[in-house]
Amino acid sequence: MGFTDLLTDAGLTVLNSWLTTRSYVVGYSPSQADVATHKALSSAPDASKYPNAARWYKHIASFEEEFPTLPGDATKPYTVYGPDVAEVTLNPAKAPAAEEDDDVDLFASDEEEEDPEAVRVREERLAAYREKKAAKPKVAAKSMVTLDIKPWDDETDMVALEAAVRAIEKDGLVWGTSKLVPVGFGIKKLQINLVVEDDKVGLTELQEEIQDEIEEYVQSSDIAAMMKL
Repeated sequence: MGFTDLLTDAGLTVLNSWLTTRSYVVGYSPSQADVATHKALSSAPDASKYPNAARWYKHIASFEEEFPTLPGDATKPYTVYGPDVAEVTLNPAKAPAAEEDDDVDLFASDEEEEDPEAVRVREERLAAYREKKAAKPKVAAKSMVTLDIKPWDDETDMVALEAAVRAIEKDGLVWGTSKLVPVGFGIKKLQINLVVEDDKVGLTELQEEIQDEIEEYVQSSDIAAMMKL
């Protein structure tokens, strides 16, 4: 018979009873049986009325991104799972008589041969899932840096120095705000903020470029602060 309409109180009551002693609809790990049943629900069951179903729903929802990769036949509807066994569990009087020992094949395999079409569908979905996951853009690691750039003396043109610094352009480098900070004897250093993509811009190389390319203005540079974004 399988689960009935899970949008009704009767259907939810059967599901809640079924999950009283179970973590999953079938077996001991999440499978396509859980996926099909989860999708049949329009929302999480009321925890005050159906605590077991609500607990199960929340747990299975945590596997949502992995739904296509879970084991089992993804083509089966939710109605093939649960109620016949649940009815026996709730009412032992309805359990079928035990089979005679002579009829039991102790060497029979518990595993049924999978339907080739179901295997094909699952493999296609797995491939699509992997492709979608691989296509997701990766977030670039970035750092916010405060750089102190010191001139040769108090006669250095700081406006020209800053302009020369900002003229350095690189993929993954963005210059930010700046200010002049007194260091003594009338000398001021340029303190400038920048954001770099860690994989594209090396700070040591950037400092060397500043000191080599703007040697007429720059005596030295130091990293005053750095924070990963």
